Amino acid sequence: MSTPESRTASPGPTPRSVRTANGKVVEMPADWELLPPGDATLTRRVKQATPTWTVQEKRGRRTFSQGVWAPAAVVARIRAEIEAERATPAYEAARRSQARRRERVQQDYQTDFATAVLAFLDFAPRYAELAADLAARVTALATPIGSGTVARTERIPLPRRAEAAVIAWMRHQTTAYDHMSVPRVKGARRDLRRQLAQRSRELLERYRRGQDTVADCPLRQALAQPARQEPPPRPSAPRSTAYDDFFLDE
Repeated sequence: MSTPESRTASPGPTPRSVRTANGKVVEMPADWELLPPGDATLTRRVKQATPTWTVQEKRGRRTFSQGVWAPAAVVARIRAEIEAERATPAYEAARRSQARRRERVQQDYQTDFATAVLAFLDFAPRYAELAADLAARVTALATPIGSGTVARTERIPLPRRAEAAVIAWMRHQTTAYDHMSVPRVKGARRDLRRQLAQRSRELLERYRRGQDTVADCPLRQALAQPARQEPPPRPSAPRSTAYDDFFLDE
């Protein structure tokens, strides 16, 4: 457990300062350094070994870690210990085993997610091939580890994740959403997403009923195009709106 002196703060006005919850600006000691996020093991052990200042920045509804301030000597010592551990054959074997396990878990999840997408689509038999193509594209785009998409959240059941991911994919692929100019008014973007979501649901319903479709059907046109590259893992900076509908924001 970290010591009682450990604190959480927001970025300060200068590179070596933080701002406390009550607005006070605190300069970090000269012999401290900012340990950036990225190495969970190193961060955890540093927090266990010494008082630290964790820097977090809130953007909208989300909080992003900016790193941990800690004595540089402690960071250097623990980093050297971890590097020595990671250089051993035992660590490398364990790392490979964990990687294989994560890959199996990811493959299983992608299979389950694609099955949930197909269940939500529920297209008529005549459109089975199109449904399979759509399910594969949505799954590939929505399920990468670290992407932060709705497909990766455990806050909602799998069927709901699949539904949200399909509707999001269709907004981006079958509408002009990515190029629309949205007024900077509270709720305007959310209202637009809901309107487009309703159009997408109506389009999907035609395929469920097995109705005839025209050549310029937005869904057919989207599936005729090469699959879009999957979004990268969520960065520390605010995400681009190019994939924002893949997040839980309905």
